[in-house]
Amino acid sequence: MPKHLLADLDRLDFDEVVDRCRRVSEPFRVTDGKGFRLRDVDPDDTLGLRDDDKERSEAALAVGVRTLARLQDVLYAQDRWALLLVVQAMDAAGKDGVVKHVMSGVNPQGCQVHSFKVPSSEELDHDWMWRCVQRLPNRGNIGIFNRSWYEETLVVRVHPEILASQKLPKSLVTDAIWDERFQDIRAFERYLARNGTVVRKFMLHVSKKEQRRRFLDRIADPDRRWKFALGDVKERGHWDAYMEAYEDAVRSTATEHAPWYVVPADHKWFTRLVVAAATIVTLADLDLAYPEVDAVKKRDLETARRLLAKKA
Repeated sequence: MPKHLLADLDRLDFDEVVDRCRRVSEPFRVTDGKGFRLRDVDPDDTLGLRDDDKERSEAALAVGVRTLARLQDVLYAQDRWALLLVVQAMDAAGKDGVVKHVMSGVNPQGCQVHSFKVPSSEELDHDWMWRCVQRLPNRGNIGIFNRSWYEETLVVRVHPEILASQKLPKSLVTDAIWDERFQDIRAFERYLARNGTVVRKFMLHVSKKEQRRRFLDRIADPDRRWKFALGDVKERGHWDAYMEAYEDAVRSTATEHAPWYVVPADHKWFTRLVVAAATIVTLADLDLAYPEVDAVKKRDLETARRLLAKKA
């Protein structure tokens, strides 16, 4: 990608910004998983940009944040669509940073973030999608899932002993269980799309080498040590199994109505740029508009104007 894609963004009109965003995000969009291979995505890829372009990319992200805030305002006012962003990744891939930086300009009133951790006893007494369904965004809102129902095809698949805690009837735990869960996910995401909830899924693809470097940085930094857990290092021993699980998840659930973005994550500044760009394109493609004021409302507004003018 030539540098000029990040140049002069402050001088561009809305449509030109969206076009730039489309060119940044489109290379990582997966809508048909049949031919997808995770090895074809380089975690170190930046579309030709270098680390010395970081300052320019941060300026571009600032433009993206303002554009996203503008789109969210219309989304909230129109109150017809909901947007759900699903963020999946290995530990230290930058999920929290993406949420913090990309969503820094949106109105908190219309945006909710939910992080899904180890299921509670109440959650285990329900079906495996139940806890996520409770957190779906309202119309007019943006919802962000830090992990999601995909954990049931990732960590549970890598650690099948977790299935024992889910109290499933033994007859239902078969060799076909992962394909069945993918079928359920595809059907559910299609259901959401048909009911006005737009789903976009992001896999932040970090390399094992970069993850190691970030872990060591956390250990060395007193302000970030709290984020480190020994279990994160132990999970590195299952790296290949996780990569296979992620690849199968993307291959099995990438669709036009709920695409995956497999985003290189070895450079945090680039990861955030791609996620912001994809989110902007998604909202722009909805052709959002503020609600029109009908004749009755116009009369009410005119009455209110006259009353206020009279009191003044």
